[in-house]
Amino acid sequence: VIAVLLLAMWVVFGQTIRHEFVNFDDDVYVAENEVVAQGLTGHGIVWAFTHAHGANWHPLTTLSHMVDCQLFGLDPAGPHLVNVLLHGATGCLLFLLLRSLTGDMWKSAFVAAVFALHPLRVESVAWVAERKDVLSGLFFVLTVGAYARYARKPFAPGAYAVVVVLFTLGLMCKPMLVTVPFVLLLLDYWPLARWPDGSESSRVSFKRLIGEKIPLLLLSALACVVTVLVQKNALQLAQHWSLPVRVGNAAVSYVAYLGQMIFPTGLAVLYPHPGNRLSVWRAGLCALALLVISVAVVVARRKRPYLAVGWFWYLGMLLPVIGLVQVGMQARADRYTYLPQIGLCILV
Repeated sequence: VIAVLLLAMWVVFGQTIRHEFVNFDDDVYVAENEVVAQGLTGHGIVWAFTHAHGANWHPLTTLSHMVDCQLFGLDPAGPHLVNVLLHGATGCLLFLLLRSLTGDMWKSAFVAAVFALHPLRVESVAWVAERKDVLSGLFFVLTVGAYARYARKPFAPGAYAVVVVLFTLGLMCKPMLVTVPFVLLLLDYWPLARWPDGSESSRVSFKRLIGEKIPLLLLSALACVVTVLVQKNALQLAQHWSLPVRVGNAAVSYVAYLGQMIFPTGLAVLYPHPGNRLSVWRAGLCALALLVISVAVVVARRKRPYLAVGWFWYLGMLLPVIGLVQVGMQARADRYTYLPQIGLCILV
């Protein structure tokens, strides 16, 4: 399975080593960034941790760009190759993780294959500036794997410390991982089966489930604060849209991502925000569809717990970038589905 996954990913994405940088963010992150272009230097390492990079604070991602320049100079083939390798590693580890969690090889292979090869992955893998997606994706899978190991060996402080460290590294690649504690709580429900069953002893167990997420939630909160500070200008630019408009666009975007998963055509590098032109009936229908699906998976959770886990994984992981707190002028972006779509694949 791993060999087929790697071969398929190379057939699809290996061509990117012949691609150039693009004049959309690649210049800011790598091609025309003097500090990054110098490679891995002492000054560069300090700069990565103390400066915003492209209106983001993701020091590990910045360091990875510096390593690229150290190894390959400003030849775009190098960073493109690294993106493909990181994506390949994440796809294979996702397969191994799901097989370990569920014991089902072929369903796990299906999830990993759709994640690895879906057209919505192109923006994340083929765009040098989106190194933060593939790098944070790798740390996401490693974090979940470390948590599964910890969950199966209770009272293991060392194993929990590994979870915290990997999660911290992931946040320093891309702050979108702030919802990981929520994903871990979903996995506690299924397939780890750690949620309480209603008995007196279970309430203590449930307190523990919440308690062990608190350090991770504190890290998420810190990452949110840092992100708001470094993206202050972009936030102010887009906040002239009212809350109802942002909520309506969020509902439409959730449904649009569903449609793109099933029928991925008309993909674009930028989907302009509709602003006040968004029709009320369209937003209302999309919100109703989301509500109906949510109720259906909750009702079915006892016989098919994976439906609820997959669906709320999708909703929860998209929440930071769904536009309720609008950053930039886009309605949605293909790259935002990189990790959330795994939930939909699990549901399927």
